[in-house]
Formats: sequence, structure tokens, C-alpha cells
Amino acid sequence: MKFSNESKKGPKLNMTSLIDVVFLLLIFFMVTTTFEKQAKLKIQLPEATEKIQNQAQSQIVISISEKGSIYLNNNELLNSQYASIASGLSRMVKGEQKPPIVIRADADAAHKHVVTVMNVLADMGFTSVSIATTPSK
Repeated sequence: MKFSNESKKGPKLNMTSLIDVVFLLLIFFMVTTTFEKQAKLKIQLPEATEKIQNQAQSQIVISISEKGSIYLNNNELLNSQYASIASGLSRMVKGEQKPPIVIRADADAAHKHVVTVMNVLADMGFTSVSIATTPSK
């Protein structure tokens, strides 16, 4: 008769409870983590003396970099042409409702890019347009 040799086998450890604890910790840290909204594009805004207004939740932010690149809610457009800006905005706007627009132009951006964006907004019928600035010191 052949008997198994129990002395060669090591102690058995049940991993089920350890895996459960690790998954619970993972879920806990995922739920309690706060996410900060950080812009990919670094823009130096011009200064102004007006009061700071709170941002609306459903607004569209148009950013213009120093080099003239235009971003719609941190998504870069192919170029800064009128047609490209208009098609990007028409894809973002649903129906007849026109959300508020915030233009974040770099202080050293060419004026023609800001004017082009404002022309597109006027032609598309946007009435709530504001320009983002930093408070003066």
C-alpha cells in the first residue's frame, strides 16, 4: 500500500480572505480619491480689475495659446481657421441651446486669433461670451 508523505507538503494558506481585503481597500481608495481639474494648456491670462465670477457647469471654454493654437474644452483644433472653429463648436452645441462661452486667450496671443473666435461666436448666435483674466495686484 502506498501512503502519501504529509511531511513534504508545506502549510496551506487560504488566499481568499486576503484577496477580499485587498479588493475592499482598492475600492475604498478609488471612492475617496478626489480628482482635480487641471488644464493641459498653460496660459498666462491678462490682468483686469473686475470681480471674479463663478464658472457655470455647462460652459464651453475656448483657449488660445501664445502660438495661436485653439482648444475647445482642452481639445486642440486642427488649425485656427474660421471653418475649423465653427465646425468644432457646432459639434459641441446640442440643439438650439447656446451655453455660455469663456475665452481664455494668452496675454501674448495674436489679436487676430481672438477676433476670429469672436467672429465665429457672433455668427453662430452666442450671446453669453466672457473673456477670462487674472486679478490685478
